Amino acid sequence: MSMATENCHPNAYLSTIRNVQRGLRTRTLILNVLENGAGDPKTIGGKAQLHYRVVIHHLRLLKTAGIVEQKMGNRPRVWGLTGVGQKRLVNSH
Repeated sequence: MSMATENCHPNAYLSTIRNVQRGLRTRTLILNVLENGAGDPKTIGGKAQLHYRVVIHHLRLLKTAGIVEQKMGNRPRVWGLTGVGQKRLVNSH
């Protein structure tokens, strides 16, 4: 495992696609924002410093994997974590 992969969020790696470093880094940024609460793509993009369309693309990939969900009935659409997938290891020392 490369050094850059070690810093990725545990749920950034998706088994159904080819995982390139840029995609892993982008999904890690999005997942880090969503760990602090649900948000719409524009807000997520602002906090992660990513373009809106990039956020939408990766949210859809994460939705297919069951990592995130889109809350229905809200405009703009709000996305949040589902709780599925690996949890971060927390150092207890």
